[in-house]
Amino acid sequence: MTTIHPKLSTLLDHSAYAVRWLTARPEWSSEIGEMAASPVSEAVIEGLLKAAMPTEPDHAQSIDDLAANLRLARQKFMLLIAARDFNGTADVQEVTQAMSCFAEKVTAVAIEAIRQDIKPTVGEPLNQQGDYSPMLIVGMGKLGGRELNVSSDIDLVFLYEEDGETQGGSKSISHQEWYTRVGKRLIALLSELRSEGFIFRVDMRLRPNGDSGPLVCSLGMLEEYFCVQGREWERYAWIKGRMIYPLPDMPAYERCQKGLQDLVRPFVYRRYLDFGVIAAIRELHGQIQQEAEKRSLLHPERAADVKLGRGGIREIEFMAQMFQLVRGGQDPGLRIRPTLEVLKAVFERQLIGQVELDQLTNAYLYLRKLEHRLQYWEDAQTHHLPGDDASQQRLGVAMGHASLDEFKKQLAEHRNNVATLFANAFVLKKHQAEVDSEGVNLAVWSPPADYSALTEKWSEWWGSARWRSLSDSSRRKFTQLMSAAASYVEQQDWGLSRSDEVMVRMMNLLDSISRRSSYLALLSEYPHILSRLIALISASKWGTDYLIKHPHLLDDLLTGQGQYTPEDHPAVYWAKLKADINILLDDAMDNGDQAEQAMDILRQVHHTETFLTLLAELGIGRNEPLPIEKVSDRLSALADLILGLTLERVWPMVAKKFQLNEVTPPAFAVIAYGKLGGKELGYASDLDIVFLYDAPESDQNAGEIYAFYARRLIAWLTASTSAGILFEIDTRLRPNGAAGLLVTSIDSFRRYQLREGDNSAWLWEHQALTRARFCAGDIAIGEKFEKIRSEVLAQERNEALLKQEILDMRQKVSEGHPNDSGLFDIKHDSGGMVDIEFIVQYLVLRFSVGHPILLGNLGNIALLSLASEEGLIPSEQALQAANAYRLYREYQHRIRLDGADKTRVSQDEMDAALVESRDCVKKLWEKVLLT
Repeated sequence: MTTIHPKLSTLLDHSAYAVRWLTARPEWSSEIGEMAASPVSEAVIEGLLKAAMPTEPDHAQSIDDLAANLRLARQKFMLLIAARDFNGTADVQEVTQAMSCFAEKVTAVAIEAIRQDIKPTVGEPLNQQGDYSPMLIVGMGKLGGRELNVSSDIDLVFLYEEDGETQGGSKSISHQEWYTRVGKRLIALLSELRSEGFIFRVDMRLRPNGDSGPLVCSLGMLEEYFCVQGREWERYAWIKGRMIYPLPDMPAYERCQKGLQDLVRPFVYRRYLDFGVIAAIRELHGQIQQEAEKRSLLHPERAADVKLGRGGIREIEFMAQMFQLVRGGQDPGLRIRPTLEVLKAVFERQLIGQVELDQLTNAYLYLRKLEHRLQYWEDAQTHHLPGDDASQQRLGVAMGHASLDEFKKQLAEHRNNVATLFANAFVLKKHQAEVDSEGVNLAVWSPPADYSALTEKWSEWWGSARWRSLSDSSRRKFTQLMSAAASYVEQQDWGLSRSDEVMVRMMNLLDSISRRSSYLALLSEYPHILSRLIALISASKWGTDYLIKHPHLLDDLLTGQGQYTPEDHPAVYWAKLKADINILLDDAMDNGDQAEQAMDILRQVHHTETFLTLLAELGIGRNEPLPIEKVSDRLSALADLILGLTLERVWPMVAKKFQLNEVTPPAFAVIAYGKLGGKELGYASDLDIVFLYDAPESDQNAGEIYAFYARRLIAWLTASTSAGILFEIDTRLRPNGAAGLLVTSIDSFRRYQLREGDNSAWLWEHQALTRARFCAGDIAIGEKFEKIRSEVLAQERNEALLKQEILDMRQKVSEGHPNDSGLFDIKHDSGGMVDIEFIVQYLVLRFSVGHPILLGNLGNIALLSLASEEGLIPSEQALQAANAYRLYREYQHRIRLDGADKTRVSQDEMDAALVESRDCVKKLWEKVLLT
């Protein structure tokens, strides 16, 4: 061998393959050594392939030369990437991406040469528009994920767009025959072993029906296969499927890419959370392990497999792809291919912790690096450690270890970490079951005898038509979950009546989800969330009913809040949530007007955030419960966000109808009143809103356009889709109420509120204005509204007349909510919430003219405090009223969560704090409004 370039010396110590080729081609040493100083970029790969292109005019000879030259280019490339790897200048990502890039580029060169070679005789396939219709080549596995290892085969699937006859040659053949001929020649060109070696081994077994299926199939055939025969393991395989040909710069690229994605995405990613896939992946993993064990028995020297063995690369990939299959249908951010990127995305969603992410990432990089060093030695597709100490010692040195023991220790640590995480993720244990009278494996269980309500319900359920309609697996899971729940409940000190009621609620929930095996699978696969579920069920009937209505929320018991909370990082939280929702909406509306799907997405997000707020309020999954004020802040901010997003999505439809520029934002705003305006929203509160717009009086069409806009907005919010509704909307607080126009210009709104003209606002409308605020839409209109609001509220008013009007309005409210029950109505009775709200409204309307600090929409509690600071009411009474309002809200919230429609408390159930609060409010009412 001639003088070896210094950058190749380490490579030669660890690769017999490199020694052979540099001995045979010593002239390569200098060239490769110089190239090894820089990263292996796409341009470097293109240069290697360009140099391999033949110049002979004879096509047959050119193809033969091309096959030889591409093989030599491949050897150069392999030596180059190996040199950089062993020198420590290329990390795993550079190696795998360069390998993947080379595979894509060389495939494109080969197929184009074959196309030109056969074109004179059989022409080429054209679509109905007369354009060339290239073969679609899908890279699967590591090639699809741009993670190809250094001596890997490439998993390919060959597809084509449509059937027909070729054109432009001396004879025509069917498209199917043309693509098959090209496919066979491509495989031969890439994989045949010649004196120059091979380019890539090609594996076609992932095509529809595997080896028994046609080599090439149409997109239509693929769609039918997915619908009729597609299996769970194929969903796993197609996660990494990526079209590598035609290339992005070819005219057919976008058309082919879209056609393929439209078929693959719904097959791989289900629209619901798919926890049922966990069992399928577990089964696939078991089959792979069995095969690995068989090989180990036949070849004991191959027992230590870093890819398929315990704690190997495949287990890391399985974990990453499990999260994708389960959640990717609802989260486009998980529809990515590289394993490490998937793990990072999973961590960002708080599905794994930082320790788990670090362990999996470090293990993956270590094992991939080790895999490459195994394969560099002989350019062989091997994944097992050598059996002798000398070879292992050499391998340890190649991995940077000082001793064989250190190498073995490090490898064992990584594999043990992976194996433990994998076992936890897939719950690798057999469920214990007994055999029923029919010989079906079922857990035998019956309710505790003293649970009378549960026993009656269970007796009706067991053996019913609904029970019999379930699969054996679902019945077994149902029974096991009931048994586990009963065991947990019996450990709580709840008393018989409450325990019985909780178990009935649990059974109602399981009954509602029993036909969706995925949800039963979630609870079965992650038994540790059962305690959270029972905590919710026991604390809130409303929450239980909400979960029954929206069972996809079970997943949130598993995942929890996430990295940020609205309380700790409000700006980050809401901005990220908005960005995430927009990704989902963009994905849904990618194929034209998918309005209903977009509406469903908004509803599902609202359900999720509402449910997370409920869990936080109940203290489930956190250190302490979320205070009631924070609960309402969250729900109000969520409503603001949903309103804003809906406005953005509806406007393009309005603009299209009226032939407007959809890029120009509308001069339209939503004003929040009532509970939303005061940021005191509850879980099932209506939204009191008013619509304002800004347009010159000369614009005759503005009213019609914005009225249509408002109606479309209301339709999006209130329509009952498969995901339910978003909100009930009340617009009666607009000028002139239900008799008025749906939308009002900002100038007309000002005149109305300031009573400039015959058509003017009533006092109760000014009362409502004290709790109003801009919440969505055009910020400029929002600013104008806030100025109008301040101007209206700060008017000089006659004290006696104002008091009388307030008292008259309070009397009307009382008459509208009669209470003959003998119970104390926390909201409407004397000394209740409405009294406090009316007191605050009076103070704002009466004193804002001299005390502008009261103009802020700060909420009743804060305004009471400010009024006392301004000397308008005694500080002690202000504090008592504020505490009473807070207590009332807590009571109201608690009663509503337990499923009651009206917040009334019996005199016997009223504790001292509640009685004292009522009396304090009555005294403040008398002082402020009756003296």
